[in-house]
Amino acid sequence: MKASLRGRFEPERSSAIATISLPAGDARIKASITEATFSKGPSLNGLSLSFEKPGSFIIDYSVPNQDFRFQFMNTVRLAEKPLSLTYTHVLGAHQTAVDGSLQFDPANKLSANYNFGSGNCKLKYAYAHGEFGRVLVEPIYDVSKNAWDFAVSRKFDGGDSLKASYQTSSKVLGLEWNRDSKINGCFKISASFNLAESNVMPKVFAESTLNYDF
Repeated sequence: MKASLRGRFEPERSSAIATISLPAGDARIKASITEATFSKGPSLNGLSLSFEKPGSFIIDYSVPNQDFRFQFMNTVRLAEKPLSLTYTHVLGAHQTAVDGSLQFDPANKLSANYNFGSGNCKLKYAYAHGEFGRVLVEPIYDVSKNAWDFAVSRKFDGGDSLKASYQTSSKVLGLEWNRDSKINGCFKISASFNLAESNVMPKVFAESTLNYDF
């Protein structure tokens, strides 16, 4: 059995999610709760159940909303290149999306996302630079907004990584620091700046995750 505790801390509010995962053959069963489950006494608020097989499918059930989310994944070969496909459908909200990514080589990958309800479509190209691909450059084109987004990230020894992103449509600049440690857990500190506002004050939040094996 595995368990994880993730906390998100913002100036306005904080939140937490606890998850327990149980093996079921080559699949697993997961249960997640949030602080809403206990904020006003024990309740079903914030409770979700999942049944998943990594790389194949995920079935989520939101108990308070009584709604299912289905996700199916598969990888096929296209011109001897791996093409990964993901189909996602939210039953109650009638939302359907398809994601696809084609890996040309270890350094180059093209991805696309299409939402059938809104018609939103995004295209992303990822280029991993260097011998170990530690510098990742990701230009993203939002077809519906006719706008570009850009992201650049750098991985370091020890599990640290830095990422900078910019959304041209909203003029939001984002900075992010991640640390992934098997001993001390994982945490992320992010800041976003809206450059369209005259008073550029950053929005900052921190996120920490602890994992346990039983």
